[in-house]
Amino acid sequence: MDIDLALTADAATIDGSGKLNLLGVFDQIAVQQFPARHGRLALVLRFLGGAADAGTHNLSIKLTSPAGTELVSLNGELNVRPGRGSLQTGIRVPHVINLDGIVFQELGIHTFDIAVDGRHQATLPLTIARQRKMT
Repeated sequence: MDIDLALTADAATIDGSGKLNLLGVFDQIAVQQFPARHGRLALVLRFLGGAADAGTHNLSIKLTSPAGTELVSLNGELNVRPGRGSLQTGIRVPHVINLDGIVFQELGIHTFDIAVDGRHQATLPLTIARQRKMT
């Protein structure tokens, strides 16, 4: 399994037909002070594979600060089933993980590292920046 889409958004859903709906895609959060609690973010991933990838895969996600502090660590299983037309187009599996109340302690580029079956598949940067004061 590969990841062909990785992003953060304010919200995301997957409808009954498998269509991914996104609201408020972002890669930066502006904060006034620390610690800074972010209410909710949706980590959106889309997995891509072939018929041989059908089955269960181990998924690991870690969010790390610029200083190397692990803020989030998730481990789970991804169950992949081929659908109609998947032999021609491959298997595409959208996945939305809602993360509530993450507390950031520092400015800079934080990273989501995503692994499937122990193999690193994607790094997604998320910048925490100082909110500019309006004058």
